[in-house]
Amino acid sequence: MRHLPAPIAAYVRAANTNDTLALAACFTADAVVRDEAQSHFGIAAIAAWQSGANRRYHPTVEASRIEGADQNYLMHARVTGDFPGSPVMLAYRFVLRGDRIASMEISA
Repeated sequence: MRHLPAPIAAYVRAANTNDTLALAACFTADAVVRDEAQSHFGIAAIAAWQSGANRRYHPTVEASRIEGADQNYLMHARVTGDFPGSPVMLAYRFVLRGDRIASMEISA
């Protein structure tokens, strides 16, 4: 697998260690995350979403493939945790702005 772009690698590290401050630093101030049919706007909402997911599911994200270029990427990842059907393969669509994530959408 080719290397993850720095903002995406930082997100995966922060998500896997439940480091809310490091996670917040991965996103632009006006970022949006779409997951489980909900949208989370802004760093505070994104940090709260990730913290809640970590409490409920204890997920671990392991990137298996990354595609894309410039500012648009699709990462396929194996996600394990305390949820029915674990592990699952999920797709993460990222739009980067500079060295941060401007949007991220997670889907099956």
